[in-house]
Amino acid sequence: MFDALAERLEAAWKKIRGQDKISESNIKDALQEVRRALLEADVNLQVVRDFIAEVEAKAQGAEVIAGVRPDQQFIKIVYDELVQVMGETNVPLATAETGPTIVLMAGLQGTGKTTATAKLALHLRKQNRSCLMVACDVYRPAAIAQLVTLGKQIDVPVFELGKDANPIDIARQGVERARETGVDTVIIDTAGRLQIDQDMMAELAQIKQNVKPHETLLVVDAMTGQEAANLTRTFHEQIGITGAILTKMDGDSRGGAALSVRRISGAPIKFIGVGEKVEALQPFYPDRMASRILGMGDVLTLVEKAAEEVDIADAEKMQEKILSAKFDFTDFLKQMRLMKNMGSLAGIMKLIPGMAKLSDEQLEKGETQLKRAEAMINSMTPEERRQPELLSRSPSRRRRVAKGAGYTETDVTKLVGDFTRMRSMMQQMGMGQAPQMPGMLGGNWGRPPQPGWRGPAGAAKKSKKKKKKKGFGTL
Repeated sequence: MFDALAERLEAAWKKIRGQDKISESNIKDALQEVRRALLEADVNLQVVRDFIAEVEAKAQGAEVIAGVRPDQQFIKIVYDELVQVMGETNVPLATAETGPTIVLMAGLQGTGKTTATAKLALHLRKQNRSCLMVACDVYRPAAIAQLVTLGKQIDVPVFELGKDANPIDIARQGVERARETGVDTVIIDTAGRLQIDQDMMAELAQIKQNVKPHETLLVVDAMTGQEAANLTRTFHEQIGITGAILTKMDGDSRGGAALSVRRISGAPIKFIGVGEKVEALQPFYPDRMASRILGMGDVLTLVEKAAEEVDIADAEKMQEKILSAKFDFTDFLKQMRLMKNMGSLAGIMKLIPGMAKLSDEQLEKGETQLKRAEAMINSMTPEERRQPELLSRSPSRRRRVAKGAGYTETDVTKLVGDFTRMRSMMQQMGMGQAPQMPGMLGGNWGRPPQPGWRGPAGAAKKSKKKKKKKGFGTL
């Protein structure tokens, strides 16, 4: 998401880069680029006009701080305004003083409302809040069955009375069941339509009047662009919503809906859906989203993703292995699978500062290399995984692994060599040193190696030989 917007904004910064100060003349072209970027991202026209006016006023009145380049200061002004437009702070889900907390889900058909209901239930369950999902969509074929299936998948019970029952009765009895069983939060999945109509609105209003929800969340497809904001405003005016969930954010490279919903509708975005998996729901933080839009990454979200998947005891054991150079192919495979659980490689890399500019081609190549490595490691024996040195010394072993994985002996040789160098590098970095790794990631790692470091075992002798014959090469 936001890839196209981030690229266009980068062009705006270039208009000011190299200038000694911010002035009315040198921000004119930059603001024009920002305007184009926002319009191409499908941000609401009125939001764009207000945004540009605010940025222009703040930029012209800003004094350049010593040591800060004008383009950097301009980026900070744009960042602050992005945060302002999207709502400034995260608005958490309400919690009732006396349970259960009732959440009413609304939205048009096809926005992913039923899936969003399950995603929200899983998100709350991870916070140790017990949930009950209530299936009130009696109109869409298989809607009830879909929610029941998702409930089994995430281990959250579903209350349903079948497709012939009245949705208002289902909602009311579902809330009563939650009270009887002491459930913390009840999430009511309601019916949607292909477009807004009076029957849908009347039914929603009646359900809301009967169950008196603490939250009324509108599920909106982010790929509808400007229409997402207008849809949110209509629901807010007619039903009264407390927030929105933007789905399919991973499939929308423009991202205009996230920048328009709060300003146009007045309702905060509370969650975003970033994938098809039931785990792919994130609380919406305007400051983090602004960082992503500007290509600055989102370290906090990355840390939270990792915290959900990483066991502290396992992490400590892994650290010990790295420091003692006992990190093996089994550990490497485990780390790859852990990363898969956190999401796609592209999704993870774009949360890391400085990595947002990686092209789709580079990310796809990285994904392919990981799959190749996994296939070759799966073709190894347990002993070979524990002792990569066995493969280094034995061409016959490498040939067997290559044949089993469907690759060449050269591929396996390269994997073993890269892994050995990586393990050595990890050990040195774990000891507080910055090893020199020629040929990897563009050469030296920021500074020369620490005194006394001679590289991997045998590296010094090999280097001397090469120096006499052919000069230094790359690994």
